[in-house]
Amino acid sequence: MATSAVLTAEPPSSSSKARVRLAYLLSRYPAISHTFLLNEIRTLRDLNFDIAIASINSCDRPRSVLGGIERTEEEATFYVKRAGIWRALWAFADTLVRRPLGLLRGLLFVMRLGGAGIRFFYLTEALVVGQWMRERGLSHLHSHFGMAVSTVAMIAARTFPVTASFTIHGPDEFYDVRKYYLAQKIETASFIFCIGAFARSQLMMLSPANQWHKLLVSPLGVDPKKFNPQRRRKTGGPVEIVCVGRLVSAKGQHVLLAAFRQLVREGRNMRLRLVGDGPDRMSLERVAAQEELRGLIAFEGAVEADRVRCILENADIFALPSFAEGIPVALMEAMAMEVPCVSTAITGIPELVRSEIDGILVAPADEDKFAAALGRLIDDPDLRERLGRAGRRRVVENFNLHRNVEKLAEMFRCRL
Repeated sequence: MATSAVLTAEPPSSSSKARVRLAYLLSRYPAISHTFLLNEIRTLRDLNFDIAIASINSCDRPRSVLGGIERTEEEATFYVKRAGIWRALWAFADTLVRRPLGLLRGLLFVMRLGGAGIRFFYLTEALVVGQWMRERGLSHLHSHFGMAVSTVAMIAARTFPVTASFTIHGPDEFYDVRKYYLAQKIETASFIFCIGAFARSQLMMLSPANQWHKLLVSPLGVDPKKFNPQRRRKTGGPVEIVCVGRLVSAKGQHVLLAAFRQLVREGRNMRLRLVGDGPDRMSLERVAAQEELRGLIAFEGAVEADRVRCILENADIFALPSFAEGIPVALMEAMAMEVPCVSTAITGIPELVRSEIDGILVAPADEDKFAAALGRLIDDPDLRERLGRAGRRRVVENFNLHRNVEKLAEMFRCRL
């Protein structure tokens, strides 16, 4: 009977659990392309986490155009570069007086990293972050992405009596592991969250087996209540294809335009909307200006999350022909809204999309196969509906924001 009572007892609510205090160090916060960070932080706070935010760079938009939630986050965030040279000098002097051995340890560590003098700028930023944490009585620093921002966090953990952890997304940091000191970060970290098995495997390659226990899989997610299907099945008119992502070579939008051109020549009735901005925009616009494509391709630019949701409501197909990804949140959002997806079988994407079950995956850089996959969906409304429904089920079951952040919270609690 006692065992039965334990098994059927309700788990303790988040409000009854001890409050967890930690700092997040981010590269840029809030950021239009990283809404998932804001969602993660706010959900953790709902789970009784006290999270202070430091951001190396300022917000990517003026405060006047931020939404209410983002404006609140911006006002509460400590911006390292914005603090200025006097704050940096003060941090150096303060650390020299309070923790001379720590400062020496941090300096020697940076010197062992080698490379250009920019590493000493990272040390300066780490001193500012470490002093900011001391003022707030914070002892753990968590950072997203394995690039420069986590290098600053690593140096802070080597200089001050604080621990550090990271969330690794990939794939950018995996292309130059020496530049981003991934082996040293694994050694320094108390633990590392990997957004999927692929990301974990890349860190396993860089570390001895006795470090693998630090590498924990913690998938991202989206809110299926916010991204829910609102569309009605069309009976006519052009099929609308949407691609959401920065306009950069890694996203493969030029492959998408080449595939789209093929389908136009075959007489398909369709339109394409590119959501996002970036250095490839001019070259993509030149392609879109060609006579056969003119008027069929719209460039939406970088838009807020609510606008993305509105665009997805009217989408028939979501296309993401990437060459390099972690596990894209943009794909999760489309799948949650029952928009059937065509993407590429690379890196972490197959952990989200199972080809012919939740969507269609093709080889990267193959415009013919990408066109064929889009053509199948354009020609077969029943297939679109079946894959769209399966995609939402996949997200609800495995990439649900609240469920995954609850698991993240428990992993934090067990280790802090």
